[in-house]
Amino acid sequence: MIETITHINDTVNGFVWGWPALILLGITGVIMTILTKFFQLSHFRHWIKNTIGAIFRDRHITRHTKDHSISQFQSLCTALAATVGTGNIVGVAGAIAAGGPGAVFWMWLIAFFGMMTNYSENVLGILFRKKDEKGAWHGGAMYYLKEGLGSLKHCKKIGAVLAVLFSIFCLLASFGIGNMSQVNSMVSNVEAAFGLPTYVMGIILVILVGLVVVGGLKRVAAVTEKLVPIMVIIYFIAALILIVLHANQIPAIFASIFKCAFSIRAAVGGGIGAGIAAAMKWGFKRGVFSNEAGLGSSVMVHSSSNVKEPVRQGMWGVFEVFADTIIVCTLTAVVILGSGVIDLSTGTVAAGAESIASSTYMSYAFSQVFGPVGAGFIAIAILLFAYSTVLGWSHYGSTACGYLLGDKAVKVYRIIFVVIVFLGSIMKAQLAWDISDTFNGLMMIPNLIGVLVLSPLVMRATKNYVDRHMRNKDVKPILSMYADIQAAQEEALRTEGDGEIM
Repeated sequence: MIETITHINDTVNGFVWGWPALILLGITGVIMTILTKFFQLSHFRHWIKNTIGAIFRDRHITRHTKDHSISQFQSLCTALAATVGTGNIVGVAGAIAAGGPGAVFWMWLIAFFGMMTNYSENVLGILFRKKDEKGAWHGGAMYYLKEGLGSLKHCKKIGAVLAVLFSIFCLLASFGIGNMSQVNSMVSNVEAAFGLPTYVMGIILVILVGLVVVGGLKRVAAVTEKLVPIMVIIYFIAALILIVLHANQIPAIFASIFKCAFSIRAAVGGGIGAGIAAAMKWGFKRGVFSNEAGLGSSVMVHSSSNVKEPVRQGMWGVFEVFADTIIVCTLTAVVILGSGVIDLSTGTVAAGAESIASSTYMSYAFSQVFGPVGAGFIAIAILLFAYSTVLGWSHYGSTACGYLLGDKAVKVYRIIFVVIVFLGSIMKAQLAWDISDTFNGLMMIPNLIGVLVLSPLVMRATKNYVDRHMRNKDVKPILSMYADIQAAQEEALRTEGDGEIM
């Protein structure tokens, strides 16, 4: 049965992660960057100031809500919880092992343009979100596919079909990228570091995940807003220590990244190709696996924010990709490349390091300096990163399930999700990652179609925001595509504000 699943998955994976899909991913980011006039660069100071820079100056951003929405900071932490996972450690290592150091450059490139893809998803998510009978916001790619794409001439059925397909793929992806691959990495690293059997760790995780997931988004957000900042800061400091200790290698590391990114030969080391095609493909795949820009996933939690301005939440999406890939993934890459496991002159696995599994590259790097304590630290880091990802993705799957089958089915979904945690702990690692890659790609295609078709709307919303907040023009804000919500949000914006720091 496992062989059959593997064969089917390989076939589908070859299609969804072929060059046409990768080109679609890249082109979408480029188009959205051009249409927004390179917002991630031209307004860098503004979005930094109004996202991470505003956390300590504006209580509106972190203040807990009494209704069913969550704060802007909670939405960021829950989104980062889902994105900052094993992809930032194991995924980066796998990209370097399969595509050489050059894969890091392509991760940066896809992240740069992915900032505006994620931005666009969040803007559309806020514009097309709706409230249920309890007053809770619901949004995501399925909503702007059905209500946005579907509102265009002759596109009603296409929009509805793509919305359903996206929801199905998201539901399945929540068991892959958001569950099995994360859990598998957790248990294997804990077993290697502490000798704890995988099935024992699997049972422990079932309990830890179940206690949070059954409480829904509010409980997930309450946990992630405490867990994510702590784990990212600790990982940042620890990685920085290793980078400082290998500071003399930094020039060679970055030279290797750029050289191997454009190497025209297929260098071979341990049977691993490291030419341009391999570097680009693995950089793109692992970059998207890490930051999820283009998947339409994080928009489902961003849409639950108490924000009024679509562009405001879009800026949190820009920061999300920036923090995940440009900062965290780069730290991981520099630590791995400075450990000696990769020959920087050739970009291939160093002589004598062939027996080291790519999933343990970071453990190897830390153990070189700190001994067993270093390996234990990475095991704990992966445990926390992956655990937070599982929590974040439980909300994505719940949203997709609710859209497809109704709110009553969500409770059943959460039970199944928790059970699959144990299955992920005993599954073969490679199959878990391959299945995750496949579902990622399947989610990506309908979402990117929606983003591209609705790109003029994102451009209008962005221009509207810039005109009002940076050029001081007196124009009506674009807050929602629904007249009743637009009116309510306009009134709320006048009376409550939206956490804007000029």
